[in-house]
Amino acid sequence: MQVRDGSGALATVAMVALGAVMVALSGAGLDAADATVTPALPTSPTYLAAGAAAIITGLLLLLHLYRKRPYILHWTAGWTCLTASLAVDASWRSPSNLGALAAGGSQFLMVAGALCFVAAADAYRQRTRARRARAGLVLILGAWFLISPLIWGFQALYISGYLLTASALALAGVAHVLILRTSRLLGAAVVGAALLVAAATNVWMMLSPAVRGGPALSDAFFFGLALYLVTALGMQLMTFEDMTLELKSANARLESAQIELRQMVVTDALTGLRNRRFFDEVIARELSLHRRYGTPLSVLFLDIDKFKSINDTLGHAAGDRTLREVASFLQRKIRDADYVFRWGGDEFLLLLSCREDEALRRGLDLQSEFRAMAVATLPTDVGLSFGCAEVSPLAESANDALKLADERMYANKRAVRLADARAV
Repeated sequence: MQVRDGSGALATVAMVALGAVMVALSGAGLDAADATVTPALPTSPTYLAAGAAAIITGLLLLLHLYRKRPYILHWTAGWTCLTASLAVDASWRSPSNLGALAAGGSQFLMVAGALCFVAAADAYRQRTRARRARAGLVLILGAWFLISPLIWGFQALYISGYLLTASALALAGVAHVLILRTSRLLGAAVVGAALLVAAATNVWMMLSPAVRGGPALSDAFFFGLALYLVTALGMQLMTFEDMTLELKSANARLESAQIELRQMVVTDALTGLRNRRFFDEVIARELSLHRRYGTPLSVLFLDIDKFKSINDTLGHAAGDRTLREVASFLQRKIRDADYVFRWGGDEFLLLLSCREDEALRRGLDLQSEFRAMAVATLPTDVGLSFGCAEVSPLAESANDALKLADERMYANKRAVRLADARAV
């Protein structure tokens, strides 16, 4: 599936690119004369957090290569920003201008990662936001985190960074929770809840005394790290749930298509009645009930008189309309336990749960009622000929009854023609 949220992808790339530029600027100014820079020890917890975030980024990238979904791409971009933010924050601990740039880059990447999570929820819900608005927000955030530590100091930087991160995480959490309105994904609930708690944790870090003194590690840091790991697990769960939901949807569509195809196979396209293929499916079950419980079973053949003259004089459109009229008439007259089939051409078959004498009476009623209806609705004087026969209680098939009913129908047709000739 192609990425539909193009503006979101562009904004994500812009965020990561700007963050990378800021990090590059931070590292470019490092030289031997800057003796105030103190690299963090390799065993720093922030380093370990950056490594864990990098592993999660790789896993999400593999998921995107497999699933090709835009929301996974935005998640991957968000974790990329988070990895870079933690790595930069762990690398520079200095009150110098270089340290200020590094701290600003770290905070910007943290906010950018949270905004990528917002874009991921929008991509899943197939919502788009204005490209210019996103690009403008990226530029404003980049300028703020580049300038604020140099002018107002680290306290303003970290307070604004935690506040903006909390706001973006809260928005991302709400957006993921709203996914539950359209799809019952437990993973979306886990991600949304974890992001909302992470937003509260960032507020806690903003208000803590450690922030006022600089980027010191605190209990809130480790708690927030645990929340990010829960978020990652929720993302994995949501991805597999989405795949399962897609498979269920595909199976439902396939089942619906199979049902529709079967209906087409067993239904006459012109009249909407069942055809001879469906008769072959039904008759085996009806014969089984007929033999086991002794339920009566008869067949009634019907043929349209003077149908050829309708096609010859009025055209095939009038013939088709006549066939539909006969089909509609028969459907109105049969019971729920009976079946009516278009046998072929202008012939129809009724499968009736009754004895032969009852089938004969019903055939006479249909013949007279149709003749009365045809005078008012059909373009010429047409009628129905019929023949009926009862299926033997020990019969293995209905072939003998069908043959007998067909012979009686043609005998009735000859009798009708003879009666009409005498009337003339």
